[in-house]
Amino acid sequence: MSDTKSTFQASRGRPIPGAQQIRDAKRIEGLSGAIIAAGRGERLRAASGGIPKPLVELGGEPLLLRQARAIATLGARPVHAIVNSETARLIRDRDLMMPPEVQLCVRDTANSMESLLTLGEHIAPGRFLMTTVDAVVPPAELERFAVRALDLTNPAEQNALDGALAVVRWRGDRHPLFAEVALDGTICALGDRESQQVTAGVYLFSTRIFSFGDKARAAGLNAMRRYLALLIGEGMRFAAIELSGVIDVDEAVDLDAARALVASQGASS
Repeated sequence: MSDTKSTFQASRGRPIPGAQQIRDAKRIEGLSGAIIAAGRGERLRAASGGIPKPLVELGGEPLLLRQARAIATLGARPVHAIVNSETARLIRDRDLMMPPEVQLCVRDTANSMESLLTLGEHIAPGRFLMTTVDAVVPPAELERFAVRALDLTNPAEQNALDGALAVVRWRGDRHPLFAEVALDGTICALGDRESQQVTAGVYLFSTRIFSFGDKARAAGLNAMRRYLALLIGEGMRFAAIELSGVIDVDEAVDLDAARALVASQGASS
């Protein structure tokens, strides 16, 4: 296992899409970015020609780079991304350029909870905006989520929440994480019990969430969804912010839908 920052900038690599957009974005003090991209994405491999999910292209750029650009454009610095050794090797082999705002952590983790906790070793104290690498979110919706979540978690406010999770209406997706939402808009439970809303792979958290890592490991938890449920059980308060137009790219049909969405956005811009 190894850790590295983004050392894959190369002069002969492909230009970075949206690089100027990132440089022009105003940085939000105390806000970092994070991307979970260490999984193997087995269900998508047949449709991607065996390419790891973070490097599957959407709108002419890899999903990993697309997410990093989206997060950095909203003012988060730096953007920490965890990838596995296979993805890191292909980034080197393909001479892909990463924006200087991106710090890559290379780690072959056992599960998504360990990926999250590994990111916690690198993120500076404060708040962080995080996505999974396969959550394709319309830019306006991601911005709306970030603005609302930053307001709800403002540490200067007396009743600030510990975080916020994006949710969408359940459409029959396989293996969702259901969210039970109270009347005040906070999440009272996360789990397998069916409800109207499911999580959407977009989060904004205080780094306080990492303080329960040892307890989670002692309890034998092995997934980020279980860890988030533990946090709620420990009294942490998370808002549910409903978004629309989000696509979770897990299978070939999802990738087709995401490409159609991006193409339509490009045609209308």
